[in-house]
Amino acid sequence: MNAVLNRRTLGLLAVALACAFTTGCANRNPPLYDWGSYQAQVYEHFKGQGKGPQEQLAAMEEDLQEIRSTDGHVPPGFHAHMGLLYLALGKDDQAVQSWRTEQTLFPESKPYIDFLLSTNKVKTVK
Repeated sequence: MNAVLNRRTLGLLAVALACAFTTGCANRNPPLYDWGSYQAQVYEHFKGQGKGPQEQLAAMEEDLQEIRSTDGHVPPGFHAHMGLLYLALGKDDQAVQSWRTEQTLFPESKPYIDFLLSTNKVKTVK
């Protein structure tokens, strides 16, 4: 009986090790989006502790270059926030371009982008 128990225990241990090995070696999915400093920028902005629009925009443009260089994907809201920063700097054309990019990448953002365009009375670029 003792030998049977040991075989059973060894068998269960072998199965557990095999499961652990295959799970540990499984490919992990990469993140869907490359966030860069975007989350921190937005969080600090809404807390009123963020950098000025120019500094935020510079950081986000740097993030965008890095995301593009690694064939990554920008997260939802990235270009919309950049558009708001461009607007704060008086760069209406670039704001509209960023908002249109957001709408192209994330079609579900259309109502929000339309709201931004109508509220800010910027000229739409077609």
